[in-house]
Amino acid sequence: MKLSLQLFSARNFTPYTDVIARLGDYGFDCAEGFFGNFAEADATRAALDAAGLTMPTLHVPLQMLEEDPAGVAALCKTLGTQAVYAPWIAPEMRGSTSAEWEALADRLAACHAAMAEHGIPLGWHNHDFEMVTLADGGVPMDILLTRAPMIDWEMDVAWVVRGGADPIEWITKYGDRITAAHFKDIAPKGEKTDEDGWADPGTGVVDWPAILTALRDKTRCAVLVAEHDNPNDFDRFAKQAIAHYRSL
Repeated sequence: MKLSLQLFSARNFTPYTDVIARLGDYGFDCAEGFFGNFAEADATRAALDAAGLTMPTLHVPLQMLEEDPAGVAALCKTLGTQAVYAPWIAPEMRGSTSAEWEALADRLAACHAAMAEHGIPLGWHNHDFEMVTLADGGVPMDILLTRAPMIDWEMDVAWVVRGGADPIEWITKYGDRITAAHFKDIAPKGEKTDEDGWADPGTGVVDWPAILTALRDKTRCAVLVAEHDNPNDFDRFAKQAIAHYRSL
C-alpha cells in the first residue's frame, strides 16, 4: 500500500511545487491531485519527477468528467494518473430521496463508461452526507455502490465516522470496491476548533490500527492518502502522518 497525500491539504501553503518537494524529503511515495493542480499540470509533473513521487490518483469534479472525459484522460496522461475519483457535490445537488441518489449513480455509471474508453477506472470519494439515512430509508453510499456496481470507492474514513457510521462495517461490506482510502483523524470533541475539529493522523479518536488492518486484509486499497482539511501547520501534519503510518 503506497502512502500518498492529498494536495488539497496544502492549499493554504502553496506553491504546490515546493510542497511536493518536501513530501519527497519526508518519505511519501506519491501525492493525490485535485482541481487546484490542473492549471499547472506540467509543472506538477516535473515537481513529482524531481521528488521521486508519482500521482496514481486524482480528484476530478463530476461536471468535468461529464463534459470533457477526453480532457480528463489527457490530464491523467500528463500526471501519470491511473485512477480518478469524483470527490464531492454541492449541497444543492444532494438528493433527499433514494430516487435522486439513484439518478446520481446513473450519472457516475455513464462517467465510468466514458473513462473506461481511455483505460482509466472511476470511483467516488465520500464525505459524511452519504452515510446519513434518508427519510425514505435509503443510505446514499449504499445506493451509489449498488446502483453503479462498476464504480470504485475511495473511502474517506474520518468522514464515515463523522457521518455516524462504523468504518469497519463498511469495509467488511464493500471491501472489494475500495481501491484507495483517506488517512485522516478527528480531534476529541471541542478540541482543535481552529482546525475545524480535524487532527493529524494518530492524534485523534479514529482507531487507525484496527482500520488499517481491515483495509489491508479486506480491500483492494492500493493507496492510502493522508489528508487534513484545514491544518494550521502543514509540515507538522505531513510529518505526523508519515510517522504514524510507519508505526502501524
